[in-house]
Parts: sequence; C-alpha cells; structure tokens
Amino acid sequence: MRDVAGNLEKRGEPTRPPIRATFFARWRVRVGYLLAIVVLLLARPTPRSIAIGGIVGLIGLGVRALAAGHLHKQEMLTVSGPYAHTRNPLYFGSAILTIGAAVAMNSWIAAVLLLAYFAVFYSVVMRKEEGELRFHHGAAFEEYAKTVPLFFPRLTAAKLGLGVERAFSVAQYKKNREYRAAIGFLLLLVLLVIEWRLRLIY
Repeated sequence: MRDVAGNLEKRGEPTRPPIRATFFARWRVRVGYLLAIVVLLLARPTPRSIAIGGIVGLIGLGVRALAAGHLHKQEMLTVSGPYAHTRNPLYFGSAILTIGAAVAMNSWIAAVLLLAYFAVFYSVVMRKEEGELRFHHGAAFEEYAKTVPLFFPRLTAAKLGLGVERAFSVAQYKKNREYRAAIGFLLLLVLLVIEWRLRLIY
C-alpha cells in the first residue's frame, strides 16, 4: 500500500517520510539562522516600521500562544481551541509573525526572502507532520482533516466530537516552550532598534 507521498507502507509500521520532507525539516532551523543574518543586513528599520511590525508580530505570538496552550504533542489528536479552526494554528501564527518581522525591517527584499522561506519550508513541514498524524490517529485524523482546513482558518469552530475538549492551559504553554518565540521576536525588535540608531549615527 502507498501513502499520500507515494511511499510504500506496510501495515503496523510507520510511514517513511519522503527524502525531500526530511531534508527540509532538518535544515529549516539552520537555514533560518542564516536567513536572519541576511535580512538584518538588508533591513532599513524606522520607528514607525518597528512599531507596526511589532503590533502585527504580537498578533502572531497571541495565535501561537493560544495554540501552544492546547497542544498535547504525541499524546492525542488536538482538536480544541484554535485547532478547531485550522490544523496548523502554530504555523498560521508563525506566518503572521513573519509578516510582522518583514514590516518591522522595512525592506521589500528582506520581506520577499522571509515570506519565500516560510512558504517553501513550512509547506513541506506541514505535509510531513500531517502524514505522521494520519499514521498515528487514522480515521480520527481523516475526519478531522475533512472538516478543518490545513492552514487558513475557518471562521467558526468545527463541531467534531473527537477526543477530549480541553481548555487553554498555562502549564501546557510552558511545557511546549512557546515563550521562546516571544523572546526571539523581542530580541529581533531590539536588534532593529539598535540598527536604526546606528544608521542615524553613521
């Protein structure tokens, strides 16, 4: 039997991820660090761009925080909270965060690079993770996927009746270490403020 990526699948054994998906998942963070250096060099921040980008980024952080407070990795199929609107609320929040960073940098070249990076890497990663969820949760995931979109959220929460409905948990937020995204974005804004000041001097 073949899975959605065309890989041979044996009953009772995990699906082997496509080579491309494994490569992208492995290099996502490494390329991200390199890209951060490049876009910071290209950035031409102003107080206005930093402020607007910061506000947009805060919205993205809020979406990610809400998702992290519901997400139980490897424990169950999470379908509550923002997961009733989109199957990937963490990545949807990351997309908003990326737009915020692009606005704050005030450089169309940096914006294109950031958005291209997100579109290329995360589209592959989402499909890879979707295959893993399909393997582990079977029919429950199939029902979930039919009702809830992959990325762009639906306006109303899906009524699924799958698993256990859970409220937002601060403990789960901390367990998923989502605070690191907030720290990282704050650091970016600080670096952009420093860069703006240095450009004024030199």
